[in-house]
Amino acid sequence: MVLAAGLGGEDGAHNDPAVDFRGIPVDKSRTGGWLAAGLILVTELSERICVMGISMNLVTYLVGVLHISSAKSANMVTNFMGTLNLLGLFGGFLADAKLGRYLTVAIFAIVTALGVSLLTVATTIPSMRPPPCDDYRKQNHQCIEVKGNQLVLLYAALYTVALGGGGIKSNVSGFGSDQFDQTDPKEEKTMIFFFNRFYFCISMGSLFAVIVLVYVQDNVGRGWGYGISAGTMVIAVALLICGTPRYRFKKPQGSPLTIIWRVSLLAWKKRKHPYPSHPSLLNEYDSATVPYSEKLKCLDKAAIIDDPTSIGAGKNDPWIVSTVMEVEEVKMVLKLIPIWSTCILFWTVYSQMITFTIEQATFMDRKVGSLVIPSGSYSTFLFITILLFTSLNERLFVPLARKLTHNAQGLTSLQRIGAGLFLSILAMVAAASIEKERRETAIQQSIKISAFWLVPQYFLVGAGEAFVYVGQLEFFIREAPARMKSMSTGLFLSTISMGFFVSSLLVSLVDKATKKIWLRNNLNKGRLNNFYWLLAVLGGLNFFVFLAFARGHQYKVQHYIKPKNCNEKGFKPAGDLTALEMVKEEVMI
Repeated sequence: MVLAAGLGGEDGAHNDPAVDFRGIPVDKSRTGGWLAAGLILVTELSERICVMGISMNLVTYLVGVLHISSAKSANMVTNFMGTLNLLGLFGGFLADAKLGRYLTVAIFAIVTALGVSLLTVATTIPSMRPPPCDDYRKQNHQCIEVKGNQLVLLYAALYTVALGGGGIKSNVSGFGSDQFDQTDPKEEKTMIFFFNRFYFCISMGSLFAVIVLVYVQDNVGRGWGYGISAGTMVIAVALLICGTPRYRFKKPQGSPLTIIWRVSLLAWKKRKHPYPSHPSLLNEYDSATVPYSEKLKCLDKAAIIDDPTSIGAGKNDPWIVSTVMEVEEVKMVLKLIPIWSTCILFWTVYSQMITFTIEQATFMDRKVGSLVIPSGSYSTFLFITILLFTSLNERLFVPLARKLTHNAQGLTSLQRIGAGLFLSILAMVAAASIEKERRETAIQQSIKISAFWLVPQYFLVGAGEAFVYVGQLEFFIREAPARMKSMSTGLFLSTISMGFFVSSLLVSLVDKATKKIWLRNNLNKGRLNNFYWLLAVLGGLNFFVFLAFARGHQYKVQHYIKPKNCNEKGFKPAGDLTALEMVKEEVMI
């Protein structure tokens, strides 16, 4: 099934002619294609190696080497990841409004290389660490915690990486898709393979980080592990810059955030103006291609013409009066907020997989023969599950859902999100049960259970992400206004960011409310399972709120083409994008 509208002229940014680095129309034989796209993919591969190599094993360094409390360490990791995704919005705005994708990716890739290099230095210099602590003092909480001035370089390094990673994350996929001409059937077909390889690079970078880099960090040295990450990013920057003559560039079209800010500002300034007797008196009512809506009527005041008799520059100045089209587009974005808000808690659950779950592994038996698997490497099961269920979604679940529902889409975007939220609840139930068993066995029998008992929670969260990740992008891309497609990535990144920040807030509140009883460095003396149960309960409440919002949501009207390979009878339009079409749209913004 292919969406008939949305890939054509409705979104002008898609049809802008590409130019080369000199600013002249491109010569297709000398620019773009797989060589240019491949160089860009190396940048994404390196960014993923750097970010995953840091986030998936940072908590063990903070607790085990710097002797920071479990709660504070978890918050440092989630704040880092939350900031990185939030800065993705800044990177997207900068590219859309001023710099363009190439310059933004190049600048932020250099920033990332600088950040990881600083992290290498911060974890190598002995004076940046407190004195070592033996097992006896660790069990009795007698270790000397790192001092504030010793953390300055570490914080500077982490948030430099966050700035660089955010800028790359929000632009590299779009820049890669620019290397293929969407109006050329041959290149458009080739571009589909770019999306597959882009996701492959994300997955391979993540697996390399959690298998190879985490092992190097734990068994060779943090400096070596982060140094390898820094080296890969330096190489990626060099390759990206060397490929400049081969790229196709598209000029910045302006950011939709500017429109949202402008409409909101004008509506506030004109809040005391009376509503016109009929909506047709609003600015450019007749030329709007989006139907007028009575909802959120307060925003209509942004389109009120102060002097209806004037025929001058004032009516065409967007900072004096908005058009009905702009107002309706802002309304459409605001209508997505309820669903957006219920997606946040999934990423709060996900954040536990890179914080407390990894810390759990340090208190479990990690031996396989003579090999001791690093705690952070158990995240491999998370990424393998994501890859498995992403494939099963399109090959098994969607065809099965088509037959059962007689719906050409199979699973709607909201159904995918709901499935992911439900799986996250099960993940926290499993995590709480396993942690309770682990703790009781360690205390009563002095036995460490196998760390492979963590696989169920990794499996359930990974399966949930496969549904939520695709579902969220489908939903935001489909429901966002055609001229504001970049808002889809912005909304998606902001849910991830808020999920990490909510985790930090919950950990701080729980740590204070329980007087540091639940979350302790020595998990055998804490009650981590209670924290997991809390997340399960919150997830359950959030799930019912999501169901209420989902039942009340009305999809935008779309027109679909029946899939050529679909022989089933009685299909009806689903009002949604396929996962493939979702990715095509997402990387074009």
